[in-house]
Amino acid sequence: MKPKYAVFFICIVALVIIEKESNIISRVSDKLIQRQTPQTTLDYNNTAPRGSLTMLKMLLSKLIGAKGNFSDLSYFGRNSYRVGQKHILLLATTRTGSSFVGEFFNHHGDNMFYLFEPLWHIERMLTVPTEANNGQELGGIYRDVLQGLFLCDFSLLEKFIFPPPQDHITTALFRRESSFSLCEERVCSPVIKDVFERYHCKTRHCGPLNLTLAAESCLSKQHHAIKTVRVRHLDTLQPLVEDPRLDVRVIQLVRDPRAVLASRMVAFSSKYQTWKTWAQDGQVPEDNEEVKRLKGNCDNIRMSAEVGLSQPGWLKNRYMLVRYEDIARYPIQKAKEMYQFTGIPFSPQAREWILTNTQTTQEASGIYSTQKNSSEQADKWRFKIPFTLAQVVQRVCGPTMKLFGYRFVEDEKTLINKSISLLEDRLFR
Repeated sequence: MKPKYAVFFICIVALVIIEKESNIISRVSDKLIQRQTPQTTLDYNNTAPRGSLTMLKMLLSKLIGAKGNFSDLSYFGRNSYRVGQKHILLLATTRTGSSFVGEFFNHHGDNMFYLFEPLWHIERMLTVPTEANNGQELGGIYRDVLQGLFLCDFSLLEKFIFPPPQDHITTALFRRESSFSLCEERVCSPVIKDVFERYHCKTRHCGPLNLTLAAESCLSKQHHAIKTVRVRHLDTLQPLVEDPRLDVRVIQLVRDPRAVLASRMVAFSSKYQTWKTWAQDGQVPEDNEEVKRLKGNCDNIRMSAEVGLSQPGWLKNRYMLVRYEDIARYPIQKAKEMYQFTGIPFSPQAREWILTNTQTTQEASGIYSTQKNSSEQADKWRFKIPFTLAQVVQRVCGPTMKLFGYRFVEDEKTLINKSISLLEDRLFR
């Protein structure tokens, strides 16, 4: 036997053993059975070593001249690992600028498949977690849905869309218009007159979304990105990051908790009526459930960041922490850094969008607007939140603020003095 073919045979045997041990064979079998509708049956408890499996596949690629794309090898299935493909997960909480930052990737170009808040459907259908359980019971479901979506499988997400899709067609996907990929001509159904106004996309008028066509579009894209504000614990994502079919990069976006509260009080006025009452009264009972919820949110963000910054083996070189305030001050520089971290070239389209939407003199209306003068936006909260509430945030979110380099204020004059920066210079590695 020639040496080249002997090595090839050894690699095949080793690969089969590894895949058997991690139950990937059964996964691929399920995948092939259901291949006609781009839906898959997924097993998310795979713990096979990422490095060995990936290296074997890359070696096989070199031997057979496949350039890392195993789509022609039916053994690996349709959703196998492709060299150079990246999966970007932008993690944040509400009112941290995540919609704005998500557009950095949405505007990358034709080879990016971007999804805006797909986990909204899960949180809407399931019971909202309490601070007592911190949402742990939702973590696995969120992870499974994200894993499926990165593999271009919408079947699990479909189970949470209401009303249920018919033949994989839905009019109810949350903020579909926020994803260029879901508004491309290839996924646009014919427009039906009575749904014309309600379901159109920004770029063209489309009828209900065909999720099968969306999955096919996803499979054709080189890179995939998802923005979500619903993952509460970074460590629940370990099986996702270790999936050998994916190359995940996690970007955690954070913002000054005082700014977040001020923004939420404006954007979600009815839900934050209690805080508005406290702002007027000047008295805040810190044993109140609302204050405990704020503390719990801050703690979750901090603990996730501590996991990421500690760079455990499963997250090595796969985690990046970025502050919204830094992006607001230096949008192009920070966008370049994020793209460099993901391993994707910073596209001219993304650069142009950032320049256009961070230097505007007229701010678009709407709480989800992404068109802002970003440098001014970062400090506007300082004139909207009473000093009393800022003090409460500093007390209950103190450890989180210290970790991220947000300076405390001791009086109202300091709070509203924009010449005094509340941001420490920090490098997060």
